[in-house]
Amino acid sequence: MARKIVITSGKGGVGKTTICTGLGFSLAKMGYSVLLVDGDIGLNNLDILTGTYDKITYDIFDVISGKCRINQAIVRHNFYKTLFVLPSVKACFSENVKIKDFYDSVICLNNDFDFILIDSPAGVEFGFERAVCVADEVVLATTPHITSIKNTDRVSSFLNGKYFNKMSVVINKIRGDLVLKKEMLSVSEISKALSIPILGIVPEFDEISVSASINGALNLSDKVFKAFDILAQNICFGKNCLYDYKKQHIGLFKKILNSIKRS
Repeated sequence: MARKIVITSGKGGVGKTTICTGLGFSLAKMGYSVLLVDGDIGLNNLDILTGTYDKITYDIFDVISGKCRINQAIVRHNFYKTLFVLPSVKACFSENVKIKDFYDSVICLNNDFDFILIDSPAGVEFGFERAVCVADEVVLATTPHITSIKNTDRVSSFLNGKYFNKMSVVINKIRGDLVLKKEMLSVSEISKALSIPILGIVPEFDEISVSASINGALNLSDKVFKAFDILAQNICFGKNCLYDYKKQHIGLFKKILNSIKRS
């Protein structure tokens, strides 16, 4: 039976799709069979970040409308052979995909994968309700910005009235240099503000921005993969290790301080 995890947030632009994709890559690297489901109907980008957009013939709306079978809509990743994508649809209004239809389409795959990761739209509107309906676990994506943290807190309060096995937070786009200079909230400060377990940290990597800007597909270096690998291990084995996002900057700050002292 698959672990069904929805990646969601209270605010757009926090990197939900990036986290969903990077986590999927890491889990597939570990040998797990993984299905990424694009739950952001009409504003979908999962096919672009995974580099599978040119392989898509059918989508989830085609499944719901009876145009194809579910296995015809699912596409396999070119490189990670145990990673699959169930694409969303651009050519229809979000409201046309009903909650029950979305649930039925995903739940029928429960025994076919080890993990089903659902990329959710932001906020707590209809699309959000649809994306979370089939999940057993919730990963809330946030960034170290006050507006994002407040919205994450609101979404967690909203979800507390529903049944989930686990709820945790991934902090995305954090910068160790700014944290050391007290110009950005630290992980401990974010943790105190939210009172939700921190599942992982993904620093703001230039490689992610560059790959997304140039060709859309997420191309991860070993350094970036390390952050997602730690996140995947935390999910799989119940660990609570966090990526050391300040390590490289501490060395830089020491060099600067030493040069100041010598001058």
